[in-house]
Amino acid sequence: MTRADDRTDVGTGSAATKVSVEAPAEVPAGPLLLGVRHHGPGSARAVAAALDAGRPKAVLVEGPPEADALVALAADEEMRPPVALLAHAVDDPGRAAFWPMAEFSPEWVAIRWALAHGVEVRFIDLPATHTLAAADPTWGDGEGEGDGEGCEGPDGQAGLRVDPLAEFAAAAGYDDPERWWEDSFELRGTTDPFAPFEAVAEAMGALREAYGHGGHARDPVREAYMRIQLRAARKRYGDDVAVVCGAWHVPALRRTGTATADRALLRGLPKVKTAMTWVPWTHRRLARRSGYGAGIESPGWYAHLFTAPDRPVVRWLTKVAGLLRDEDLAVSSAHVIEAVRLADSLAVLRGRPRPGLDETTDAVRAVMGDGSDVPLGLIHDRLVVGDVLGTVPDGAPAVPLQRDLERLQRSLRLKPEARERDLELDLRKDNDATRSRLLHRLRLLGVDWGEPVAGRGSTGTFRESWRLRWRPELHVQVAEAGVWGTTVEAAATARAQARAGGAGDLATVTALAEQCLLAGLTDALPAVLRALADRAALDADVSHLAQALPALARALRYGDVRATDTAALAEVAAGLAERICVGLPPACAGLDADAAAEMRARLDSVHAAIALLPTGPVASEDPAEDPDEDTAEGTGGSTGGSTEGSAEDRRTEDRNAPGAPGDGIVGRWAAVLGRLAVRERVPGVVRGRAARLLLDEGRLADDEAARLMGLALSPAAPPADAAAWIEGFVGGASGGGLLLVHDERLLGLVDAWLSGVPDDAFTGVLPLLRRTFASFEPGVRRTLGELAARGPAATGPRRPAAGPPGFADALDERRADAVLPLLHLILGTEVPA
Repeated sequence: MTRADDRTDVGTGSAATKVSVEAPAEVPAGPLLLGVRHHGPGSARAVAAALDAGRPKAVLVEGPPEADALVALAADEEMRPPVALLAHAVDDPGRAAFWPMAEFSPEWVAIRWALAHGVEVRFIDLPATHTLAAADPTWGDGEGEGDGEGCEGPDGQAGLRVDPLAEFAAAAGYDDPERWWEDSFELRGTTDPFAPFEAVAEAMGALREAYGHGGHARDPVREAYMRIQLRAARKRYGDDVAVVCGAWHVPALRRTGTATADRALLRGLPKVKTAMTWVPWTHRRLARRSGYGAGIESPGWYAHLFTAPDRPVVRWLTKVAGLLRDEDLAVSSAHVIEAVRLADSLAVLRGRPRPGLDETTDAVRAVMGDGSDVPLGLIHDRLVVGDVLGTVPDGAPAVPLQRDLERLQRSLRLKPEARERDLELDLRKDNDATRSRLLHRLRLLGVDWGEPVAGRGSTGTFRESWRLRWRPELHVQVAEAGVWGTTVEAAATARAQARAGGAGDLATVTALAEQCLLAGLTDALPAVLRALADRAALDADVSHLAQALPALARALRYGDVRATDTAALAEVAAGLAERICVGLPPACAGLDADAAAEMRARLDSVHAAIALLPTGPVASEDPAEDPDEDTAEGTGGSTGGSTEGSAEDRRTEDRNAPGAPGDGIVGRWAAVLGRLAVRERVPGVVRGRAARLLLDEGRLADDEAARLMGLALSPAAPPADAAAWIEGFVGGASGGGLLLVHDERLLGLVDAWLSGVPDDAFTGVLPLLRRTFASFEPGVRRTLGELAARGPAATGPRRPAAGPPGFADALDERRADAVLPLLHLILGTEVPA
């Protein structure tokens, strides 16, 4: 059987590739076994030419037979590769596998050819019902990195197996398998459409004789099933059958054997009920080393080779020039001409049939990038790999949740895109508020299409910033989430209610309440709030309560801008704040250094949270009456201060504490801070922080702040405790440096205390002080250093006529000279007489 000169279109749309067979070719006897490299544009062109020449009556393609019912969708105008067949277990959607296909995949070309010519096309690989049910991990994720047959597991991992391309490249003297493949197949042509397949089959036969299944433990079973399907097709169509499969399998399909032996290999295989559909895929996902992708490093380049067979280098470098011009780089047509000449010259020097990706990249670096590699990163990301995202028709099967999500995406004009992009939302607008609820609901379902990020503009609660990127794996996550409901809202509600019932700690259920408000899940809130109230009532650890309150406060604040009824949540938050006010003072007694630092952070977060709570009167309670307060056990050793004294003394101390209680939870919290600021058993870092918060709120007079600092830095206080008090008062990102610059008394107290710290204690407090002052802005540190160098004013009024207030108006040379001996010691120089 021969085939005369013919020309056919392979591909979709305007990117169709013209393949020409220039001379008659003798069709090999028997079925056409077309061994290919998955996602190889050279293999795809060769398959099209061989099918045109052989004109088979049936085309058998490596893939799961469950997809036979879906193959007709490949001819739909809305189906644009890259796409993938997705199979998942019905009862466990997380157990899934993909069979990706690009425009330049030989399987896709074979399917399109068969549909265009009215030829039967079927998949003949091992059914997905067995693949997904296999407990042996060697059955699952991906295949050899050279051939890349098989499905891609959900985790995208592949085992260590024989790489046929690497073996062939090494035998030919190449150290790069990709370069060997390009030189041997992608950059060469032939007038005989069957010759490449005969050569590859012969080479693979020798490799299989040496390595057997080459580490592909399930291949004998897969190949047995393929042989059974091939026998069935030959029984119906004779030898007018073409098989398009990974070249690795061709020797096994040629091998003669009995159907009985093949069926014996398939007997007893595990099964699981599966569902299958088409899903969009991306070029970026093809570049990963798993599944059919087999780690092709340049899907964008391969797509270009397939869609631009004439003058591919010229067209490629024109694309590169256009991309660089879009990025405001000066690239002209002269650059393109010189880059093409250089690429051609490099190919001749390197003995290559035509310029490949390496030659074009070197030419771009030299001509368009002036020797810099900086533009190459952009070219690799946008062109060599690319962000192409395929589409599938609406008629493809999908779980109801996927359908609802697609409807919402269309109505909200929120198109899934493979390229990462930022989305700014104004929650005062109805469409943006609905978009925000959708993204939050998907996050609650585990579909991480969007990730919240810090906004670059306004910090108001009506603004939200998201980073969106659609990945093919999200289709599996949507299928998994489909067990919770048929719509996004119903599924998110059911998921939230289930998580509330199973939440084991207060922080988890509090975060869930915040998520429900952000997602607008009003039906889920009652169950979540009941769980929240139950956990809060049972949790006696004040640190857990303090950790939970900020999330509730944020939820209340965000609820206002979303017009959500948060009355029940406000009641729970108010009760939580009350319990914190009662339990915090005894919880702060006797903490060790690490626990005190953690409590200081809790103090900050609770203070910010209470400022967001609705104000109003609360049940009055004498702040001085804290029964059993001083009998509470700390988490570590005492940080200093007397533990003696009668209860009457402590009550007197509390009544004299700054921060009068006033009305409402805010006043109650101020009273708690006042007691913490004066209680000796409270660690210095917590006392200092409490005093600073009161000072910032205007509830602590400047004189009183100076008095508290003077007490904390008195000679009777241990140096470590005094340094911790300074850390709490001015440390962190609290603007403490500016406070010291502008308040002469506070800086003078710190300076006097630091000057009087004994030598043996100074090295112990130095790390803490260094951490404290390192948090200040550079300009603030410089100003404080200049003030310290001048020293305090020895005589005269408190505010000298010149210079900073409270300090001398000129450098104190005697203080400056005191450092000279140490400098001479460090530098090894001689001290002058």
